[in-house]
Amino acid sequence: MGDECGDYLSQIYELIDGELDDAGRARLQAHLDECPPCLDEYELDRILKALVQRSCACEHAPDTLRTQILQRITSVRVNQTQVTQVTQVRIQEG
Repeated sequence: MGDECGDYLSQIYELIDGELDDAGRARLQAHLDECPPCLDEYELDRILKALVQRSCACEHAPDTLRTQILQRITSVRVNQTQVTQVTQVRIQEG
């Protein structure tokens, strides 16, 4: 993964949910075409979302639960991005 991967990975769900504008979608898709690890993450997230959606189609989560889940997902992503960045710096410093 490159230095810019964290920025792209933070937009994966926006791509999956169709929330990116045309330029953002094109940039992210171009990155996914060139970065197999990010493409793997995209595919995993897409499959996970489809699985959850299919499994929970008949029930609706309360708004407070949805908010808590989204906050935790964001927190995990931020932490994962920070760990990746620190690891990359350490590798570069040798």
